[in-house]
Amino acid sequence: MENNRTRGILILIFIMLVWGSSYAITKSIVATVPPMFLAFIRFFIALLCLLPVYVRHRRKQKDLLTLPDYVRLVFMGLTGVTGYYILFNYSLLYTAAAVGALIQGFIPIGIALFGIIFLGEKVSRRQIVGIIISFVGVTLVGLITNDAGRETNTILGNLLMLASVLCWIAYTLLSRKSNHLDSITTTFLGGCAGTLLLLPAAAYEYAYLDAPIRMEIYDWMAVVYFGAISSALCYLLYNQALKTLPAAMVGNFLNLDILVGVIIAVLFLHETITTWQVVGGVLILSGLFLSSKGTHTA
Repeated sequence: MENNRTRGILILIFIMLVWGSSYAITKSIVATVPPMFLAFIRFFIALLCLLPVYVRHRRKQKDLLTLPDYVRLVFMGLTGVTGYYILFNYSLLYTAAAVGALIQGFIPIGIALFGIIFLGEKVSRRQIVGIIISFVGVTLVGLITNDAGRETNTILGNLLMLASVLCWIAYTLLSRKSNHLDSITTTFLGGCAGTLLLLPAAAYEYAYLDAPIRMEIYDWMAVVYFGAISSALCYLLYNQALKTLPAAMVGNFLNLDILVGVIIAVLFLHETITTWQVVGGVLILSGLFLSSKGTHTA
């Protein structure tokens, strides 16, 4: 059991390092590659990578999925693929990558809060205080703008990022409710559902473009990285980690994603964040510290 826990933690650290790079990379290409088209091609590549793994797996595993399983997988695709990445990509058209990363700091607290409500995970008074503090922090980060001269509507971008956070919380809780299924099945079939739901949105967006999409080699490298590593591999590992660790603990590690995202955005995109946004980030992390106390593996 302890070895599984340690392995799960190491997996989560790797995932957060990869996902932490997504803010800056998405910000750098989203003006060239339209948001919904980017989300679709990313997951199309991811499914191509996962297909041989899934086919090989299904030859060994003959377990049958029930109707509730299929319904849950469709909603996992809707929240963790379609909804999350449309909102995530569009938000980075309007707000800074560093600010978007800070707003994602609400995910761990949201997972803990909704895990309490829907999964029956236990909570202490200290954890409740931590959730409240983090909520205040997210409010400061999300509603205070810092580069109105460069971004067209920063508050809109922040609200879209917050909506993507809610989608990811739902995806995580649905994945936890699917613990009886293996991670390859949930990742591939959930990804298929989400990608199919993305197709009409991406087609509509492509049909009404003002000019053809012209992707440079960097854009293609970014899309392949997103599809093969950030999506196919990391989604698989994320769902695997959720089988050995409780939702609240998995959520806690998402703050490493935030830290990496902010550092990369500041160093490579030369972004700045306001003093109040720094205060909000500190509150988010402080709330996380409080809420993580007393969290035990299931």
